Amino acid sequence: MENHVKKEYQAWLDSPLVDEELKKELKDIQGQKEAIEDRFYTSLEFGTAGLRGVIGAGPNRMNNLTVRRTTKGLGLYIKGQGKEARDRGVAIAYDCRRKSPEFAREAALVLAGMGIKTYLFEGLRSTPELSFALREKNCISGIVITASHNPPEYNGYKVYWEDGAQISSERAKGIIGSIEMVNTLESTAIADEKEALDKGVLEYLGEKMDRAYLERVKEESVHFGIFQEAKDFSAVFTPLHGTAGRPVKMILTEQGLDNLYIVPEEEKPDGEFPTVKSPNPEDKEAFELAIKLGEEKNADLIFGTDPDGDRVGAIVRNARGETRLLTGNQIGALILYDLLKTKKEKGELPENALMIKTIVTSEMGVDIAESFGVATENTLTGFKYIGERIKHYEETGEKTYLFGYEESYGYLAGTYVRDKDAVVASLLLTEMAAFYKTQGKNLSGVLEALYEEYGYYQEDLHSIKLEGKEGLDKIQNVMGYFRKEDLKQMGDKKVLRKVDYAADDTGLPKANVVKFFLEEDAWVVLRPSGTEPKLKIYGGVKESSLEESQRALEEIMAGTRKIVEDNL
Repeated sequence: MENHVKKEYQAWLDSPLVDEELKKELKDIQGQKEAIEDRFYTSLEFGTAGLRGVIGAGPNRMNNLTVRRTTKGLGLYIKGQGKEARDRGVAIAYDCRRKSPEFAREAALVLAGMGIKTYLFEGLRSTPELSFALREKNCISGIVITASHNPPEYNGYKVYWEDGAQISSERAKGIIGSIEMVNTLESTAIADEKEALDKGVLEYLGEKMDRAYLERVKEESVHFGIFQEAKDFSAVFTPLHGTAGRPVKMILTEQGLDNLYIVPEEEKPDGEFPTVKSPNPEDKEAFELAIKLGEEKNADLIFGTDPDGDRVGAIVRNARGETRLLTGNQIGALILYDLLKTKKEKGELPENALMIKTIVTSEMGVDIAESFGVATENTLTGFKYIGERIKHYEETGEKTYLFGYEESYGYLAGTYVRDKDAVVASLLLTEMAAFYKTQGKNLSGVLEALYEEYGYYQEDLHSIKLEGKEGLDKIQNVMGYFRKEDLKQMGDKKVLRKVDYAADDTGLPKANVVKFFLEEDAWVVLRPSGTEPKLKIYGGVKESSLEESQRALEEIMAGTRKIVEDNL
């Protein structure tokens, strides 16, 4: 291993393909064994969605050469699908992160150099708009350069397929096979930008696509014109320096929201994310400036989106005037209830309507959907699985998809894209809050009413970080224990049933996930993260009061953590 690392390090130092910025980094770490080993002991792994890693030199970092290698592999895979796939081409978008524009341009010119039609957005765009553009242009594939809400030193490369959803696991295997045929330090033909534009093999996307996307998002409105009725409604919005600032502002002002206040320090795209520890709308800390502005403006709603514009979080006030961050499950339940109730009142609820959620998302949505006669389907964790089911039902016509969501703050109404969309979620969220204001209510009170009607659902997620090969072994050992042992109890709840998604016939793709169904509608799920060195423990309960649900949840989570810790 040590000789391999030294050899690779020297090869990068000597290669004319490695630019001066990367060579400087390599020279700066000369003699630093750990720093060199970390960059060269392996290559960034192309997972089921693509790449994600720290920006820097070496095959285990995000840089122009790893992007070039991955893109060439993807290009080879596309060419292997035939001339039609090559001609349909690839759409590419990128967010505000360090090197995102450079990586996107690199990918575009590699594909163009391979004779594959390429559509590159002329500036920063959200992930859902990439999904829309890919479908609008009938592309075979799409790429988004983003690392979602990771720290500033990260970037990533997500791959989509023709339906607008992230690639399936099977598709990923084929692409990985093509990538493995490419040597990172092998010279790759890069198209000349002007020549590619003149030949029509490269085309820029801009305002026309933005307008088509926004008009389609507007069609998902269920309270059209509500901002004219609720003239005194106000909202504070933070895009957390990301790509959703412009489309969210455009759609809400065009819908008539006059009192929209955007956090000025966080409106401009900035890959350094200077005002927050993490640009993550799941964390209340990320809303510090938004809450301050919300207090100044006495805002009815505070909400924020992540850097690539596919997730949204919200802050509301309770009856005592205290701010609270809604969970992803709570936002999903609120939007789902409002959407189904309004459509039913208008006579627009299809008989075969469907809601889709993931197996780690709250069961509250199932109860809500059922009360309106709407079916529910569960998928594995990850919005791409929801996207796959949307495609299935669009093709078969068996069900009409209305709404899908996951606990990690991702939501989608409609089928115009196949990934979670913070723009449509922001529209539905703000229109809903304005509607309830006209009824003399706020979202905190509406949520409380839903708990009274459907039961007090509470959910939690606990992550245990286990890095390196040793950590990976520990995660596998723990998962093996939960698979093999006939556990009778989790906390103070009896185990009624166990489902192993890697072995049991669940009707879903095989996955390294184990779910325990407990008495009184409680449940626990264990799964390794697909993007980070973590073991994730999810839990959910349903009780008759908030206090009892909190107590029950703490009990099953503590009991599960103890079993995990005893087996690490």
